[in-house]
Amino acid sequence: MHDVMHGRCDPRFRPVADRFSAFLADEPALSAQLSVRWHGEPVVDLAGGPDLGRDSVTGVYSATKGVAALVIAMLLDRGLLVADRRVRAYWPEFATAGKGDVTVRQLLSHRAGLPLVERRLTLEDLVDSRPAAAAIAAQRPLWRPGSAFGYHAVTIGILMEELVRRVTGTTLQEVYETTIRRPLDADFHLGLPETKDRRYIPVRDMEPTDEQAAEIAARPPADAIAEAVFDNFAAPDDRSPDGTSTNNPAMRRAGFAGIGGVGSAAGLSLLYSAALPDGAMRIAEPGVFAEMAEQHSWGTDRVLGIPNRFGMVFMLPRPRMPYGGPGAFGHDGAGGALGFADPSSGLAFGYVPSPMQYPGGADPRSVELARLASIAAESTRPTRRGPQ
Repeated sequence: MHDVMHGRCDPRFRPVADRFSAFLADEPALSAQLSVRWHGEPVVDLAGGPDLGRDSVTGVYSATKGVAALVIAMLLDRGLLVADRRVRAYWPEFATAGKGDVTVRQLLSHRAGLPLVERRLTLEDLVDSRPAAAAIAAQRPLWRPGSAFGYHAVTIGILMEELVRRVTGTTLQEVYETTIRRPLDADFHLGLPETKDRRYIPVRDMEPTDEQAAEIAARPPADAIAEAVFDNFAAPDDRSPDGTSTNNPAMRRAGFAGIGGVGSAAGLSLLYSAALPDGAMRIAEPGVFAEMAEQHSWGTDRVLGIPNRFGMVFMLPRPRMPYGGPGAFGHDGAGGALGFADPSSGLAFGYVPSPMQYPGGADPRSVELARLASIAAESTRPTRRGPQ
């Protein structure tokens, strides 16, 4: 292995490690963690580069959504949520301004027309999303629910949190901590304890090449909806100069379900392993995850303006991000992180880079590494050792 890379790799997955090593060697400023589990067995656990060690944790932006979705899966499995029941059955105040017939399924598949809050969101809104949820309940959708879909980049975190509060009486973060993270001892937090701050590596801004910067500058202007969605935040002030990034301690402690998760690639792969039939723990029956991974939304994303594909919460493989086979489900993050489970191959995958990577969303390197892991899995007969 290249001397900037450390960790371990099962010989059957050596091509994955070799490619990861080559990425680090080709770009000395890149740091990354890579973790792959196969039928519950850890087969790749690597890190390298100047910033990230195997013990590091950092912010992963929207890769958090896939972790929060595990809580939704558990509630669906237990019958506390029913996908085709109207949201108003759980959250009566939601049934205003044309939203009375919106189902949980529509709400969680980015189809409800609620990708922004009709006022500027503050850090406080993400630390405690109840006021923002009340604002969403009172507003009219930007499109007729079900007529289109568009990435609810921040608001889906608010919506998930409110649904969990309504059906459990506690927070999504508490349900996650007590029923998923702690039993698994997963190195991924929706609310990083202060005692673990010594392991936290600050998120660093993208450092594009001149060519990449020119491409970003040449992108066509966003339409009114997209511009409003990504301008939905109040500007940082002197009290919170890091804004809503997990570099802000208040955001790290809150673990907002949309973008506030902090963890490692190993934490992501372990969590997604628990979403597979033979993984580390049974979060929900396989049929629940299969239903959540069904294609609910496909086509041009009304917010992002690109071809996109969603299940319930989960971002599914698509031409721009072909990370897994049919039935795979996961989520990427703005900084380049990617986590997913693939029932067809038995893989659970986690990748976390630093700094944030061009072009935004999953680092293209992660998709290539996932493809190599899939090839290795397909060419090797599984050795069933049980959960690790």
